[in-house]
Amino acid sequence: MTIEAGTKMIQNARQKQYAIGAFNTNNLEWTQAILRTAQAEQAPTLVAVSMGAVKYMGGFKVVANLIRNLHDAMSITVPIAIHLDHGTFEGAKAAIEAGFTSVMFDGSDLPVEENLTKTREIVALAHEKGVSVEAEVGSIGGEEDGVIGAGEIAPIEDVRAMVATGIDFLAAGIGNIHGAYPDNWQGLNLEHLKDIAVAANEVAGHEMPIVLHGGSGIPDDHINAAIKLGVAKVNVNTEAQLAFHQAIRDYVLSDQDLIGKNYDPRKFLAPGVAAIESALDERIKVFGSGHQA
Repeated sequence: MTIEAGTKMIQNARQKQYAIGAFNTNNLEWTQAILRTAQAEQAPTLVAVSMGAVKYMGGFKVVANLIRNLHDAMSITVPIAIHLDHGTFEGAKAAIEAGFTSVMFDGSDLPVEENLTKTREIVALAHEKGVSVEAEVGSIGGEEDGVIGAGEIAPIEDVRAMVATGIDFLAAGIGNIHGAYPDNWQGLNLEHLKDIAVAANEVAGHEMPIVLHGGSGIPDDHINAAIKLGVAKVNVNTEAQLAFHQAIRDYVLSDQDLIGKNYDPRKFLAPGVAAIESALDERIKVFGSGHQA
């Protein structure tokens, strides 16, 4: 199976009422963990990367080549997309040129008309190369790569205007948050999600896939309800990061003799990588995307 755009796999998920996991990577080991879990569960998957991770990993071309080379070396047969998460306008253009197969242009912090205009430009560039496009209206709360979102519920008129740009899937604020959820979180606004889906479908002329950001920490019943209402892609990052951190911390603290004596980084990373795989495996089961390849 070649690496592909996200359009087909996410539309299939929308029609069959499950969700594709978009799992953020940060390095080689993280990418291996995502691909290995996707293959083991036979789950179509987006390997996502943030603007900050792109910079950390050495640039868009490095990231695209790393994922493609690992995909081939690991003999991955399930559908995989290389996805830019929360890309800037210039970042989305660079990702398209570098060989990403899916991009999110996040202009949610811009005036609405500017967001729409720039989204149209990205859609034209991307679709010419067979790349899928995600865009955002409203805003996701919390912090992503140092950018703090206001957590605004997506206005229905903005939903309609954004879908009309020709995007392939829509991210819309419905009370979801990047990072850890506070104790006083009020939950997803499922009634508004229902209205968003109706409006998006009317404009698109088909069932428009909705994207749920901030998938780490949302209760399973909320996720299942959101999937039934049109969510077909769920982003997960924080959950895997927390699992990775805790597993390595536990490994080191389990034996103080490890500190200073066992300096092989592969042995230190191994428990963290295994924890990532376990966390993503659990998310795939909740999303219902296993055995959908």
